Amino acid sequence: MKKAGVLGATGSVGQRFILLLSEHPEFELAAIGASKRSAGKRYVDACTWKQTDLMPQQVEDMIVSECVAEDFKDCDVVFSGLDADVAGTVEKEFVDAGLVVISNAKNYRRDPNVPLVVPIANSEHLEMVANREGGKGFNICISNCSTAGLVAPLKPLVDKFGPLKYVTTTTLQAISGAGFSPGVSGIDILDNIVPYISGEEDKIEWEAKKILGNLNAEGNGIDLDEDLVVSAQCNRVAVSDGHTECVSFKFKKEPAPSLDEIKSCLREYVCEAKKLNCHSAPEQAIHVLEQPDRPQPRLDRNRDAGYGVSVGRIRPDPIFDYKMVILSHNTIIGAAGSGILIAELLVAKNII
Repeated sequence: MKKAGVLGATGSVGQRFILLLSEHPEFELAAIGASKRSAGKRYVDACTWKQTDLMPQQVEDMIVSECVAEDFKDCDVVFSGLDADVAGTVEKEFVDAGLVVISNAKNYRRDPNVPLVVPIANSEHLEMVANREGGKGFNICISNCSTAGLVAPLKPLVDKFGPLKYVTTTTLQAISGAGFSPGVSGIDILDNIVPYISGEEDKIEWEAKKILGNLNAEGNGIDLDEDLVVSAQCNRVAVSDGHTECVSFKFKKEPAPSLDEIKSCLREYVCEAKKLNCHSAPEQAIHVLEQPDRPQPRLDRNRDAGYGVSVGRIRPDPIFDYKMVILSHNTIIGAAGSGILIAELLVAKNII
């Protein structure tokens, strides 16, 4: 068993990390950290639990630590659900102390020395840390939740048919993606759509270029797909979990593959995590749905325990080549679940 720690353990992402680790066969939750006001308390007293599953009994009496590397020195991997305003400094301290950090925060996503990974899409980018020079510590970033859903079906298409030229996406994002403090107030979201999520569009437009890029010749960095143009419009909607995206895309190469070739590529795709028999790997990474009214969050978000992505309404686009509707579970494959699966890949690849 590998020992795991969780930073930001009382927040929404931290709670999801704890839930996913509670019965994990490869990782033992050994340390939890949060703010100074929570430090020294039992977890059950420090945390306002917001998950639909009950708080795991084994974590109730664990004592919350401050987020300092010394208290996590025995951990093989540390999962960070910290807010971006504190994550940068804390995570750097942990990496400098020789710890492995898998972060849900945005702070290091654009760092050329840090992999930005959606584990069912670009797990080969983990070779960056396998090929690293220097000390033991390193960090890996989980992508933005809406970026994860977008690139999951695009990556196998790029791998098979070549790079994309244009991508547009209009997102319908669940309220859980905003967290619960401060989150989105009920009066703002009920009977409403909020057509703005701060910083979200820029994240999608840039992160896709890194995730759909390739390892450089040395294997220690990523060559961004600078020619790819991504346009995103982001909306918050009154859905509890599950981000929906209406996507159009155009390939660089002409003529584009046929509709049957697109669907077959997605149906036949097997992610590396499945090939390596990782515990959380989805049986089917991409589910192609033929019903005219699918995917839907309430019906499809939990496919493969939230690690699978659903794609429907794949059809020709009169401006680009094709358009489709994508659904992904934003707190699992879009956040904490991605972190867990990344850690499983690191174990399977003998990196940790």
